[in-house]
Amino acid sequence: MASGELHAVTGAFGYSGRYIARRLLNAGCQVITLTNSLHRENPFGTRVKAYPLNFGDPAQLVKALQGVRVLYNTYWVRFNFKTFSYAAATENTLKLFSSAKEAGVQRVVHVSITNPSEDSPLEYFRGKARLERALAESGLSYAILRPTVLFGEEDILINNIAWALRRFPVFGVFGDGNYRLQPIYVDDLARIAVEKGRNLENIIVNAIGPETFTYRHLVTAIGDIIGKRRPVISIPPGLGYFLGALLGKMMGDVLITRDEIEGLMAELLYVESPPTGSTRLTDWATANAKTLGSRYASELARRKS
Repeated sequence: MASGELHAVTGAFGYSGRYIARRLLNAGCQVITLTNSLHRENPFGTRVKAYPLNFGDPAQLVKALQGVRVLYNTYWVRFNFKTFSYAAATENTLKLFSSAKEAGVQRVVHVSITNPSEDSPLEYFRGKARLERALAESGLSYAILRPTVLFGEEDILINNIAWALRRFPVFGVFGDGNYRLQPIYVDDLARIAVEKGRNLENIIVNAIGPETFTYRHLVTAIGDIIGKRRPVISIPPGLGYFLGALLGKMMGDVLITRDEIEGLMAELLYVESPPTGSTRLTDWATANAKTLGSRYASELARRKS
């Protein structure tokens, strides 16, 4: 990766995109971002120029991507909502890939998900699989990263598990809670993304952390670390969804979705492959025990901010 090269990151004012942009800047690269959040404060100041992620005007996307060597795409949505959807996110990403090719971008590093499948009953995983196939067939050089659950200071899932443990006398898991997942530190994902942006080899990488948990074990471990160990009880998935929806409504957010519950229980956040991340969730949580879960992290509030 040559110093001064121009790279583009979608969502550099957000979560994983911010970590990717930071690593690129530290490597001496020039960085631009395509974002839906032009109103947000730019954490990088004048070092990262922002352009609108305007899917309704592909010509503007092409113009913004002129001269870019690598595009790092973190754009997606976590669930269907009145103002966004999986279907729209899929079509928007296809426009982004097409614009990148037209602009002469040399490589795309795309963030996907573990175990995507176009035959999946879950729309999240179907959409991710469709995009992987489209990128592979686009003629662009690509690296596809398949993370599971991300954790870090701006995380939602791990934070909100800790938040619930701090506030409620028991914690309910869906079914037996023995389905596995492999959380990866967000900066480990960023490191992998930047590493895979350096060459032109087409590659798919399972981006997973060094620790494997059952969901039940994950909850217990977080409780121990923050000093709020609670009884972990099994509840029917339908009841868990109802309670999660009720709590989410109270918080003005979407706490959990049916797709997320089904994906967890089907072990779609687990793969049989060596870890690519090096940061242990238990170590990170221990270092951040005082603040982890001290406040509720809202997906919808983040999108509006």
